[in-house]
Amino acid sequence: MQARMKHPAMVVPGAMQALLALSESSIKAGLPKKLVALVHLRVSQINGCSLCVAMHAADLKKENETEERLWTVAAWREAPWFTDAERAALALAEEVTRVADRSDAVPDDVWADATRHYDERSLSALLLAISTINVWNRLNAATRQVAGSIKA
Repeated sequence: MQARMKHPAMVVPGAMQALLALSESSIKAGLPKKLVALVHLRVSQINGCSLCVAMHAADLKKENETEERLWTVAAWREAPWFTDAERAALALAEEVTRVADRSDAVPDDVWADATRHYDERSLSALLLAISTINVWNRLNAATRQVAGSIKA
């Protein structure tokens, strides 16, 4: 397998630094690395970005994530290993990623659940984390970046 082209963020001056800074902003705002990586993994699964699925699964392993949680993140609703706050974040991540699938991009019940677990700063950081991984996924999928070509 081979990428279609060099990664766009490496071609356009300043793009990589800007995307990396945006990616780090959620952690700097106080979201736990494990939560960000969990959300990144789930969004990457939805978007079919093999590079990011591999990278964020590896990130989670480095954070001592359990195998059970890694194996079941795609089916988190049916798995007993996720906290209520993580479930709220994963639900929000799925809705924000699939905004075109319904007329109400983020249903009120999903939003309300997220606000029960995250204050304005944390919720803002979570939304930035979700949106940023969607950018990375779209760039990687469009240019067919190869899983394993970037080490976590």
